[in-house]
Amino acid sequence: MDSLVSTKWLAGELGASDLKVIDASAHLPAKNRDPRAEFAAAHIPGALFLDLGSLKDAGSPVPNALPTAAQFAERMAKLGIGRDDRIVIYDDSDVKTSSRAWFILRMNGLRNVALLDGGIAKWKAEGRPLERGEAFGESIAAQEAQSDWRNVRSKTDVIANVDSRAEQVIDARDAGRFTGETPDTIHNLPGGHIPGARNLFFGDLFAADGTFKSKGDLRAAFERAGVDLSRPIVTSCGSGVTASVLLFALHLLGIDDAALYDGSWSEWGADPATPKETGVAR
Repeated sequence: MDSLVSTKWLAGELGASDLKVIDASAHLPAKNRDPRAEFAAAHIPGALFLDLGSLKDAGSPVPNALPTAAQFAERMAKLGIGRDDRIVIYDDSDVKTSSRAWFILRMNGLRNVALLDGGIAKWKAEGRPLERGEAFGESIAAQEAQSDWRNVRSKTDVIANVDSRAEQVIDARDAGRFTGETPDTIHNLPGGHIPGARNLFFGDLFAADGTFKSKGDLRAAFERAGVDLSRPIVTSCGSGVTASVLLFALHLLGIDDAALYDGSWSEWGADPATPKETGVAR
């Protein structure tokens, strides 16, 4: 299974015994949207609701922290998702939350994972079938946790990198928040960015219909942002969500060693001791 699948492909595979479809929708608080209620109102037939907003380590000092291995294993067991399953993730979110779910599943050892190109919005636009109501997977025994944190960076890592510049930092937020021209109202913080970071707004990676742009266009977008794709990369954003969109786009380009700064600006910008820059990338 490819990492990015079309609505046509998924329609032909629905009902396969080894296929699990996951709704990973989550929304910014200002949107006043309830992803669980929206799932119950209409979802792709057979889909399961991930509840991505609660799949985090609430005990961590990092805002919106990645879940622990045990937390992840418990959620997969509850949904009935095993390591041999083919998994297709979709969302209906302005911030493309399926990429965050993709990163979490991959770092926890699930490799046969794909995103639905265009999400449920494209599925609906094509008039494809929908289901109503809650959906519950058949619970299975929790499998041994296998988290791999090598592609995750901490604040300490990023502070060290400000001096070494061994890894390029790419910020997925809009230009206003990155430059500091506008405040980061989402996280109630001033705008600005990690010193030395480059800016590539995650929304620039999508076509008008919500599908990912071609590989050539994705590569060009990174290069216009001043990114050397042959060098190590760390992605950042507001809270680790849209940074995962950059990671998925890099994956489509064959780059799987890029890392996520999970704390992102919600952690960095809130710490008065961390260095910060404003203005365009230098």
